[in-house]
Amino acid sequence: MKVAASSAVAQYFASIHAALAGLELFLGDRNSPLYRNTVVGEVIVPYLGRLKASIDCWENRIGFVDQFRISRAESGFPVFQNVLELENDRQTAAKRLADIPTADALRDEMVDFILRQKAFPEALQTRMAERLYLEQIGKGEIFSPFILPETIRVAVNSKTMRPYYIVSWGAFDGANTLPMVYMATIEDSSEKIVEMLVTEDGKLNPQVEVPLPVGGLLNPDLASRFDDFASKNSSYSLTPVTIATNLDKDFDELHPKQLRRIVLGPFYSAGITENNARINDILSKVRKTENAWLLTWTVQEVFSKAERPAKRGFWSSTPAQEEFHIDTANLEAARMGVSSYEKHALVPHDAYQALYAAGEAEQVFGDYKVHVISGNQVVSEV
Repeated sequence: MKVAASSAVAQYFASIHAALAGLELFLGDRNSPLYRNTVVGEVIVPYLGRLKASIDCWENRIGFVDQFRISRAESGFPVFQNVLELENDRQTAAKRLADIPTADALRDEMVDFILRQKAFPEALQTRMAERLYLEQIGKGEIFSPFILPETIRVAVNSKTMRPYYIVSWGAFDGANTLPMVYMATIEDSSEKIVEMLVTEDGKLNPQVEVPLPVGGLLNPDLASRFDDFASKNSSYSLTPVTIATNLDKDFDELHPKQLRRIVLGPFYSAGITENNARINDILSKVRKTENAWLLTWTVQEVFSKAERPAKRGFWSSTPAQEEFHIDTANLEAARMGVSSYEKHALVPHDAYQALYAAGEAEQVFGDYKVHVISGNQVVSEV
C-alpha cells in the first residue's frame, strides 16, 4: 500500500486505531472474560500499549517515506520490514534528532519560505514530519521484533515446595506478520532459589522483597539463558506444546506448568485488506468507514497434567519431565498443539449488523466468541 494513496492510508490508520482502542475498552470491561482472568488481562495491556505506540509512530513516519506496506492478504498488520525499521530508528533516534533543527526553528523557516517563495515548503515539511516521528519513538515503548521476558508474579506451590513465576514476553512474527504475547507459569527447583524464597511452611519468604515486575526470569543464574531461549522459541510456526517441551528439556531446574500464547490478528479493514473477500465485501457496505473493521485474536494454552519425577542412578540420571495435555478429541486443538484454545472477534455494532443482515454472521464467526462495540460499551457472546 503506497503513501500516495493517502485516503486509503488514512482509512487504514483510522480503522486500526479504532480496533486497538476497542480492544483496550474490552480488556477494561468488568464483564469481559479477560478482565475476570486478571493475570491474562494484566499481561496483555502493556503489550497492547506498545502496539498502539508503534501504530502512532508508523502514522507519523508516512510523512517522509515513499511507501508503507501492510500484509493485506494475510494478517492485516504492517509488514515485518516496518517493525525492523522502527526498531532500528528507535536505536538511532537521539543521534538523528540532534541533526534536525528544533520544531520551533523549522516552523519559523517554513513561514519565512512561504512569505519569500510564495510556495509550500515541502522539504521543510518533510523534515518536520521526521522530527515528530523521532520524538514519538522516544515517548514510549514500541512493539519490537522481540520483547524481552519479565517476571510479573511470584508465589509458592505448597505441594512441591517450589517457587513459581509468571513470566511474559512478546514477539512479532515476521513470516506471518502477527504480534504475539506469551505468558508462562514456571516452577523453579534450583536449590539456592528454593532456600531463599520458600519458608519451612511452604510460604513465600516475607523477608525477601521482590520489586515486581522484574526484568527477565527472577532466577539470575538462568535469566540470560532464558532470554536466549525465548528469542529462539517464539515463532508462530512453533506450537505451544513444542515451546513448552523445549523449555522443559533445556532447563533441568525449570518446570513449565502452563504456557499461553495470545495471537493478535487477523485484522480486517474494508477496502484495504484482502484476507477474506466475503468479509471485506460486507464490511465495505458499512456506512461509516471508521466502523468497517473486524479484529480477531486467539488465546492458546497448554498445561502440564503430571510431572514424571527425576531418576537418579549410579551411572546416569534423568531430570524431572512434564507430561503436557493435548486435547486429541478436538482436531483443531491437536493441530495447534494445545490443551485448549479460544477464538475471539471484536467488531463495531455497525459492522456486526451488516454481517448479520447479510446472513453471514454465523458462517463468519463460527466458533469465535463475539464481542460487539457500541459506543463505550462492549457486549459479549452475542
